[in-house]
Amino acid sequence: MDLRSFPSADGDLAYRDTGSGDLVVLLHSGFVDHRIWDDHVPVLAGRYRVIAPDTRGHGFSANATAPFRWADDLAALLRHLDAGPAVLVGLSMGGVIATDTALEHPGLVRAVVTAGAATGDHRYTDPWHRELEETMARALAAGDVTAWLDAFLRLVPGPARTADAVDPDVLRRVREMALHTLSKHGPGEKDWLVRVTGSFDRTGEIRVPLLAVNGSLEPADLHAAAERLAGAVPDGRTATIDGTGHYSALERPDAFNRVLLDFLEAL
Repeated sequence: MDLRSFPSADGDLAYRDTGSGDLVVLLHSGFVDHRIWDDHVPVLAGRYRVIAPDTRGHGFSANATAPFRWADDLAALLRHLDAGPAVLVGLSMGGVIATDTALEHPGLVRAVVTAGAATGDHRYTDPWHRELEETMARALAAGDVTAWLDAFLRLVPGPARTADAVDPDVLRRVREMALHTLSKHGPGEKDWLVRVTGSFDRTGEIRVPLLAVNGSLEPADLHAAAERLAGAVPDGRTATIDGTGHYSALERPDAFNRVLLDFLEAL
């Protein structure tokens, strides 16, 4: 694993950088790290330069000790590398980072792909997600890693399936990454993240092509959010990965790569 580090103003941020050509940045979901893209990097790096960072507080990157914004960290990395504009591809939290960066640092963004995400001001409204978020919050506050992990892993199959329906290797990989990230933090730790607010009201400012991807088994709420996002962007569209939930890129990497490559080749 060729992992490098960027000395940011608040600790070192880890990233993978491989391949050559037009730049594609792969942004992972919450509590995991760049390894969620291990099935995609080799395919993409044959045609593109691929950067896969670990978001601050995740994976092998430093924790925050002062206020920060995801988009600013990504922009600082790209400027440090004198790289961009980039196609930003983000899964879940990574999708929010992609749209935030397109709004806050538009000169660094060539196109956006979100997967299981919309903008940072989207909040789950369905009872299943709300109950899961509350369970995870209580477990984190109590320092109960087992209860938190049990709840977190329910995101992989989603509300329509049980864990038995998911490839055990997918669950193993998510569990391993989540435990690694969680081990970096303690109960009651201050959250220094400053969120970009009012982001959906500004989506018309995104003037680059945008693709919003969902797994077919994700809740209707997320499909509606993707349609809403794509419809608000002048050059927006949607796609669906059949037979997958929130982690469509992990469950069916070949199908996800086909959708992504078709989008990239049309730019």
